[in-house]
Order: sequence, then structure tokens, then C-alpha cells
Amino acid sequence: MADGGRRRQRAFIGSFTAAGGPGVVTAAVAEHSGALTVLSSADGVLDPSYLALSPDGATLYAVSETAEGAVAAFRVKGETIELTGPPVPVGGNGPTHLSLFAGHVLTANYGSGSVSAVPVLADGRLAHTPSDLLRHSGSGPHERRQRAPHAHQVQPDPSGRWAVSVDLGTDSVRVCTLTDGRLGLHREIALRPGSGPRHLVFHPNGHHAYVVNELTPTVTVCRWDPATGSLRPLAEIPVLPDTPAGDAYPSGVVVAPDGRFLWTATRGEDVLSVFAVETDGERLELVGTVPCGGHWPRALALSGGFLYVANERSGDVTWFTVDPGTGLPERAGAVGVAAASCVIFG
Repeated sequence: MADGGRRRQRAFIGSFTAAGGPGVVTAAVAEHSGALTVLSSADGVLDPSYLALSPDGATLYAVSETAEGAVAAFRVKGETIELTGPPVPVGGNGPTHLSLFAGHVLTANYGSGSVSAVPVLADGRLAHTPSDLLRHSGSGPHERRQRAPHAHQVQPDPSGRWAVSVDLGTDSVRVCTLTDGRLGLHREIALRPGSGPRHLVFHPNGHHAYVVNELTPTVTVCRWDPATGSLRPLAEIPVLPDTPAGDAYPSGVVVAPDGRFLWTATRGEDVLSVFAVETDGERLELVGTVPCGGHWPRALALSGGFLYVANERSGDVTWFTVDPGTGLPERAGAVGVAAASCVIFG
């Protein structure tokens, strides 16, 4: 415990064990510098590529991004974490993302194009089976990547009324309900064919959302109506100032707590893009790009005024200070974590 009984902030880092990653890493966070120091690791789950923390910080959840597809719960115990039980099969393969919603863990199952709902018990442990599985349908024009649905992310909207899933394979965003453990499709919103949406983040005002697209290096600005659960695409903005010379696959997207800036990461180009956000959240202006501090930036996170990047192929998590006037990040340090895939804080 910190002085005065406050819990020290921790970072939790996911990684691909199949590529040599240590599993789930627990790290200390230096309050003033943002520096991470590895404390421990837990390798009881295969390919824990994405993580989510319970609101009370007592339980950490991880997907197992494998062909079998599973989700696991860890009890957080200071500098270590401990599995509460065996991973729970989610009924879909290749889960890439998870979130907590209405007393359940939701997983986005990329391989099978579906969303699973697993009940969370009173003590934070998981039920033995999902309460429901919502299968996506459709395809897109990309010959190799869009032959079938590929749910890449699922999360609650800021109002807590809706679950929103992003599907790379069908170029669409689905708005869902969860009632008595059952998932229901409320509406599906089409994005530009071939864009390959990957992740979505909401503006702090709760009325705009930004979708980063993997198959084209762009971000789609949308208006969100929480009352009706509707998403309306407004504009699609390039994340790079010039046409990329080679592969360019955007991955992560985060928005500042005050809503003034938005950042994206692009693999291949290995850069972070900085956007100024208009005060109403409806317009983005590309400020510039900076190197991501490693190779193949898979995920971004903000904490304590610092921007963090999980660089998968260089095997590190890099942190940046952020210029408050321009939003431009400046590299401040890095910690080695093989096959790093995400970083969260709590």
C-alpha cells in the first residue's frame, strides 16, 4: 500500500506466449515519471493478448487468443496475480478483446466472428460457461481478410446502456443489448466497404466516436446517440500525412480525457499519429506523426498524463510525455516485455 493506505497504481501487460511472451505482466508505475518496473508475471493462460480490470481493481480478466478461445480471471494480490480457476471456453475462436458490461465479461471472437457473454459471479470469478453467443454475419471486399465476420472489439458505450462491437470482416459496427444474460442485436451500422474497422473509442462528451480502420490507414469520425443507440459516420480521415510506401496497419486509438487530442498507432509505418479534436468532437485535424519507440505498435493506453505503447515485435512497452499544447508525444522510456500486446492500468 502507498502512504496513507492508498493502493499503488499498477500496470498490467498482456503478451503472446506463443511468440515467447511471459503471459500477463504486473508492473509498478512511477507517479511522476510514468516509468514502468516489472514486478512479476503469470503464464497460466495461453496468449493473454487483451486484459480488463474490474472497477474495484480486485480482479483482472484476460482473453486467451487461441483457436479454442477462452477467458480467465485473476485475483490481484499486490505485486502478483493468481488464477481464480481454469480458463472458461467462450464458444468462439481467437478472442482479441474483452470488456465488462452488465455483470458479464464480453469477448470479441475474431476467428469465428462472434461476441460471447460470460457471467461474473459476486466474488469476481467467472461462470463455467457463457450465457450467450451472438454470431455476426456478412463479409467484405478484401479478398483475404474479409471473407467472413471478424469481431475485433466489444465495449460498453459511455451511457452503459449498449454494448458496441467492431467487426473488421464485415465493415460494420453492431450495437447490442444484454438482458438476463442474452445478447440482442439492436442495429448494425455500415462503414465504408474495405475499410476494415478494428477499434472504436468514444469522445468524453459521450456523443462522438472514432473508429480506427486496419485495412486502410484511416479513422472514421461518427456521431453517437446514446438515447437511441445509433451511430452515424460523418467523415473518414487519413492517419498518415502521405500515402504509405509499404504496409500500414492502424491498430490502437485513444482520446484524451479532456477530449482535445486523439492518438492512433500504425504498424508497419511504426508511428503514432496525433489529431487535434474540435471542441464539439466532430472534426479531427492531423497535427503530425512521431516514431512509436519500437516495432509493430499493437495497442495504446493513457494514464497519469502519459501515453503508453505496446510494441509487439520489438518486445517492449514505451511511454511518452505529451506536449499539452500540441498533443505531440516525446519518448521518455521503455520496459522490455516480449511479444507485448496491450497495457492497462488500475
